[in-house]
Amino acid sequence: MASIFTKIMNGEIPSYKVEENQDYYAFLDIFPVSKGHTLVVPRLEVDYIFDLDDQQYIGLMLFAKKIAIRMKEKLDCKRVAIVVMGLEVPHAHIHLVPMNFEGDVNFNKDKLKFSKDEFMDILDMIAI
Repeated sequence: MASIFTKIMNGEIPSYKVEENQDYYAFLDIFPVSKGHTLVVPRLEVDYIFDLDDQQYIGLMLFAKKIAIRMKEKLDCKRVAIVVMGLEVPHAHIHLVPMNFEGDVNFNKDKLKFSKDEFMDILDMIAI
């Protein structure tokens, strides 16, 4: 059975797509910990990020870097954190989290809630 991320990439579940290419897909997290929180996933469905081969892993990081640079330019943040957790979805992925304080990357705090229009405004700022 396909993971939720594969269903998102296949268009079976809607997403706020930030960027995609033939190997990777990035979209806004709908339960963000900060404004612009983005998930970056390989199209290849692999459970654990460190099970990706070196070329896939490096490609994922380079794809994420391009998005993080854009996020830092367009959003009001000091840095963009990169977080690998991956227990909630069995598909390798990274979180790009705009941050001004370390507490901005606290996944245990209440998630932010945005309207569709607010998500679209964020997307307009960071989509490549």
